[in-house]
Amino acid sequence: MDIDAWVWWLIGAVGLGIPLVLTAMPEFGMFSAGAVAAAVVAAVGGGSVAQVLVFAAVSVALIAVVRPIAARHRAQQGPRFASGVDALKGRQAVVVERVDGNGGRIKLAGEIWSARAFDASMSYEQGQQVDVVEIDGATAVVM
Repeated sequence: MDIDAWVWWLIGAVGLGIPLVLTAMPEFGMFSAGAVAAAVVAAVGGGSVAQVLVFAAVSVALIAVVRPIAARHRAQQGPRFASGVDALKGRQAVVVERVDGNGGRIKLAGEIWSARAFDASMSYEQGQQVDVVEIDGATAVVM
């Protein structure tokens, strides 16, 4: 049984697609696309040198073009939403007990939190609104 070259290229494309799925490394998908392009060349009667050249050219071109675009896209996307203590930064709270550089209490997101002033020389009285600058352990740092 003699198998045509284009079938071997398709088998190679599937073989390169498996690690793509298992490892989520997009480079394998680009090599797989190169193998599909080589299968097309083989199906239309291109020689083995042309097939290998097309495989190499398509694979390298995809890696050279797609990877920088994907990296730039990934770098531009930060977290879409904040969760946990990160979601509390920048929110407003109400002072429940006097807050100064040594401590105090605030009501933040419906809960009572221990708090301290960002600037140790400042103090905030009961009922005053403050902004949460950061969360340090279980203490909200406010100003």
